[in-house]
Amino acid sequence: MKLVRLLANLGYGSRKQVAWMFREGRVTDAAGEVLYADDQVGHDTVRVDGEPLDPPQGLTLLLHKPSGYTCSTKDTGRLVYDLLPPRFRLRSPVLSTVGRLDRDTSGLLLFTDDGQLLHRIISPKAALPKVYEATLADPLRGDEAALFASGTLMLDSETTPLKPARMEVLGPDRARLTLTEGRYHQVRRMFAATGNRVVSLHRSRVGGLGLEALPEGAWRVLGPDDVETLMTAHD
Repeated sequence: MKLVRLLANLGYGSRKQVAWMFREGRVTDAAGEVLYADDQVGHDTVRVDGEPLDPPQGLTLLLHKPSGYTCSTKDTGRLVYDLLPPRFRLRSPVLSTVGRLDRDTSGLLLFTDDGQLLHRIISPKAALPKVYEATLADPLRGDEAALFASGTLMLDSETTPLKPARMEVLGPDRARLTLTEGRYHQVRRMFAATGNRVVSLHRSRVGGLGLEALPEGAWRVLGPDDVETLMTAHD
């Protein structure tokens, strides 16, 4: 692939804008030699303004999403893409969130431009466990774990009962839930069905992948070993 197209696909600008970057000598190799728009060189050897290129197509990354950010490229207010390099939202193919966390939910959020991987992760057949910690407005009443595990709980406006979910009590008004499906606002609606309300919600794990020590608002690129871990169920 010619460099002008590569840089445009990575979000550095339109073809015209990228062409100007070459004319200005801003694109070089690792030794500082100027490169040209129709050159074909290895991705790892290219520098823009002295900095290595962003990761190539096939990028998957993990973000520790803070509360207050929306999973969108177009909504007003703070967006999860604001926490990433600006070019990332302009990449082609697009870097999409893998599912969503609502604005008031924090925790593990995945992005990828690999359509096949995205579908593998969100496919109902994968049944990847997702772990959430919830803080509630009122104390737990004591029967929630059995109800959630029963496979009979029906949410408002739904016609199919929820799959069994595991709940662990973390405190009088705190619980950890492990789900294998992802319905709209599922955790919040589950507790609403018991007469309670979630006041804060955090996703700590998807599949075998957790946040580990990643600070809130930080992100990291996932390698092949990470993706393999992600696709492994975690007990």
